Amino acid sequence: MRIFIAGATGVIGRRLVPLLVADGHEVTALSRRSQVPGVTTVQGDVYDAAALRELVAAARPDVVMHQLTDLTSRDFARNGRIRREGTRNLVDAALAAGVRRVISQSVAWAYEPGDAPADESTPLDAHSADESRRGMVGAVAALEEITAEAPEWVVLRYGMLYGPDTWYTKGALMADLATAGQLPATCDVTSFLHIDDAATAARAALTWPSGPVNIVDDDPTPATTWLPTFTQSVGAPIPAYPTPDTPRTPWARGATNAHAHTLGWTPAHPTWHTGFFT
Repeated sequence: MRIFIAGATGVIGRRLVPLLVADGHEVTALSRRSQVPGVTTVQGDVYDAAALRELVAAARPDVVMHQLTDLTSRDFARNGRIRREGTRNLVDAALAAGVRRVISQSVAWAYEPGDAPADESTPLDAHSADESRRGMVGAVAALEEITAEAPEWVVLRYGMLYGPDTWYTKGALMADLATAGQLPATCDVTSFLHIDDAATAARAALTWPSGPVNIVDDDPTPATTWLPTFTQSVGAPIPAYPTPDTPRTPWARGATNAHAHTLGWTPAHPTWHTGFFT
């Protein structure tokens, strides 16, 4: 296939591009500054709608992949903008070029509150009482709705990424917070995902049926369980624990990957328990 990928220099994109090339695909990578080794790189900005249309049209892709984020400085408003405006421009460019399939990166922690890990039929938490969360979920919903305008589409709802180059690795943000005693072991449940498994899922999505897919490991777990293992893996102190009556945040429920398994995807790192040490 001919594949146009936005976000090729990101933490997932850097792992995904070599997989696509190894499979024999013809890859065009969109980048604002960097040259992406081994593929055709075009310079452009996802916020320049007119120029983006020209770049996508010239690449004549069969598939457009959206792996864009803007989290380097933890500016969540900028990340929300890329989900709304960046996705709008990228999908418009894809539709104008006659592209049939769009694959976009989303998240698996935007679901409404519940007692069990969420599956893909669970509604998003659009009416959260928390204004910040409501804004985040609104941006996620916009990304997914825009992606679904394509004739064929897959939304990859990634779990919390860990592994090299992520926040959850030695010397990175969460390790620093744990070392400073600012990462408490709460009852909140997280579904993790090793960064390499995120890339293999994106590659597999080239042939999946349209719809959202939770891309998470097999082991949704509360922080009271996973955080001691994480601190051990990064050499941080034992975390602080909540009082016994501290409730779980209702939306922090994790997600199930049962649907992804039916599509033939299995994480190489099925649990954070061993994955934190890789």
